[in-house]
Amino acid sequence: MNDMLNGIPEFVEAVEAGGFSAAAARMNLSRSAIGKTIAKLEGRLNVRLFHRTTRMQSLTDEGQAFYERCRRALDEIQSGEAMLESGKREVTGRLRISMPVLFGRRCAAPLLLELARVHPKLELDLSFSDRVVDLFDEGFDLAIRNGVLRDEAGLAARKIALHRMTLCASPDYLAARGTPQTIADLDSHDLVVYARSGEAKRWTFLQDDGAAVDYFPQTRLRLDDLEVIADAAAAGMGITWLPCWLVRGYVHAGKLMQVLNVSSRPVNVYAVWPQVPQLSLKMRVVIDLLAARLPAVMG
Repeated sequence: MNDMLNGIPEFVEAVEAGGFSAAAARMNLSRSAIGKTIAKLEGRLNVRLFHRTTRMQSLTDEGQAFYERCRRALDEIQSGEAMLESGKREVTGRLRISMPVLFGRRCAAPLLLELARVHPKLELDLSFSDRVVDLFDEGFDLAIRNGVLRDEAGLAARKIALHRMTLCASPDYLAARGTPQTIADLDSHDLVVYARSGEAKRWTFLQDDGAAVDYFPQTRLRLDDLEVIADAAAAGMGITWLPCWLVRGYVHAGKLMQVLNVSSRPVNVYAVWPQVPQLSLKMRVVIDLLAARLPAVMG
């Protein structure tokens, strides 16, 4: 039991740093030490966590699933430490937080409002916008952002969750048009896609060897609101690619069905804030809460 966490921090760091060398630099260890620790972990679990080549490491399917649970476990530990500290000192003061509209409304805001109920002297100003706000110019303490982060000086970030994406369509559409069996089959179907400024976003899938494959959907329906896209797909307008947390309710209601059992590259969710020498208690409590609870909400 005492050995259960052996190798877990090194494994998680290797995933999030993008390789053994970067993880070693972050943890002030040698690359060989990281490699040996992860090899011992794989031996203890009797499973391969990484595909290894001379140039890179990528997660196996088992490694991806194990990483998500390890990240959640470490976040829970950090959240527990923050909870104990917050119990010793009252969480007070104001935080201005920006987040994407639908994701914020469905996933993040309920957690933050629950936190405000527990800490009556914590003031939260929540702003919902799909644009990338300027934290400095607009006076935000924290932002939740999805996808690849821009390189912005003076900002710190922490990955707090993953969007899992899925292909789906309405039962009526599939009955009328048939169910695609391969990614290439999507070319002959109606598609409903997310687009910003009229430019459709690519759909990225993972092959069995972990390599990414980009699919660029061609369509006449390009929308910049995920909920409207889900409604359009549920109305039989075509196949779409949406976050699992959004699709779940439609699937349970029988309005959408998942199609093509292919893995998609998860989209990272980050907490971003102006870099400071030391985070305030209120910031740490909020970030730790989101990191600990968002993965379960989004799963």
